Amino acid sequence: MNKNTTTEQSACLVNRRDFIKLSGGAVALLANGTLTSNVFAARQSRKEKPKNILLIFTDQQHIDTIAAGGCRHVQTPALDRLKNSGVSFTQSYSANPVCSPARSCVLTGRTSSETGVFTNGRPIRSDIPNLGQWFSQQTDYETFYAGKWHLPRTYTSNIPGFKVINTGIGGFGYLCDTAMSRACEGFVRNRSKSKPFLLVASFMQPHDICEWLRLNTNDPGRLRYSELAEQLPKLPSNFQFDTNEPEAVKKTRLTRDPFKTGWSKQQWRYYLWSYYRNIEHLDAEIGRILQALKDCGYAKDTLIVLTSDHGEGLAHHQMVRKNTLYDEAAKVPLLFSWQGHIPENRTDTTHLVSGLDIMPTLCDYAGIKPPKNMRGESLRPILEGRSIPADNFIVTEVSSNTGRMVRTPSFKYIVYKDNSIEQFFDMRTDPGETKNLAEKSRYALVLAEHRKMLRDWESRLDVPPNAPNADAWWHKA
Repeated sequence: MNKNTTTEQSACLVNRRDFIKLSGGAVALLANGTLTSNVFAARQSRKEKPKNILLIFTDQQHIDTIAAGGCRHVQTPALDRLKNSGVSFTQSYSANPVCSPARSCVLTGRTSSETGVFTNGRPIRSDIPNLGQWFSQQTDYETFYAGKWHLPRTYTSNIPGFKVINTGIGGFGYLCDTAMSRACEGFVRNRSKSKPFLLVASFMQPHDICEWLRLNTNDPGRLRYSELAEQLPKLPSNFQFDTNEPEAVKKTRLTRDPFKTGWSKQQWRYYLWSYYRNIEHLDAEIGRILQALKDCGYAKDTLIVLTSDHGEGLAHHQMVRKNTLYDEAAKVPLLFSWQGHIPENRTDTTHLVSGLDIMPTLCDYAGIKPPKNMRGESLRPILEGRSIPADNFIVTEVSSNTGRMVRTPSFKYIVYKDNSIEQFFDMRTDPGETKNLAEKSRYALVLAEHRKMLRDWESRLDVPPNAPNADAWWHKA
């Protein structure tokens, strides 16, 4: 490295996955100050294959919504059990914090620009296989799907590559998630163990907060249920927002429900309380499936993965819902559990991961090569404490491909089409993204480096010619 490299530049060049060698040459991951067990690293060199795979999809789940992860506003026994039984990531990002685009990324390992799902309700382009299609062709796993699809239809019995065991019953989580989890429970309890299965359980919750927002657009001027006054969560420290944001961010905020009538701080806090109740409903339904796996003897044989399509604004920057590149909407939970094969109760706080990594990870565990042109990479070495080639950034897209984010270990760079205002945050000292450093001269070199990362990243994309904004507009000169 050049001796003249600034501190800021040095920080952004840290590898995505940092490993150290233990005595005897075994490799283990340094995560949250704790080494993974050397035993796991040695054991997993045998590349064992799970008999079954369960992928749990939630909808609009903020990353900090698990009691065992430190959230004080919820009771989540099922999510706690899942988190404590495996590895969870705190630097986990959606590849596109909008429902359909994000789902297309998780299910293909390709960016939303490439899948053609640049907005809600579009199908994955036909020459890119989804998870079910690929596993059906390359493995002996039987592939099943339950719940929300949204590619293009929200609920359908016709999903390429999957046998649908439950389509859901409408657009409300309090109805469809119960029906879906019961269908998954029945599937587990009554299935023959003669063949391995891949099951996707796709929940709607906590998406019901969107309906709550529609019903509560008007602030009544008082708390609807006065007995809740002492239970309302406090507003986040970054509740205020930068008035010099990119125009796309301003427009997004002004079209959201709280700004149509001007909410009081009490109403904002009531919204937070309500969101957490949807999380608890989700947890109960996930618990139903996990209990069935345990009761039927599948727990030791099943790799379980949980993630969400995108997060929720939760009053940070006075935002609700999704479709922004601030961490609250862009970050998502990502948990992996496989009893006896993945270390228990480990929290990885350092490695940048995204929904693009799930497809190649599942292929790795199934013992097959992933489809060509994967934009993510297998997380199995991280989960098992082995070394892999280094990567030092991830990219997230948003808003029909009109905005992109580059996240490095220390910084976040955000740029929107046709907007001169860039955003650049030091995520070490300003995790709330409150101080835009893009115009600070001392950060000019590291900002230019992030622009180059984005240019290089976009140059590798296979974008269909009919996609909106298919031209490479994102980078600055």
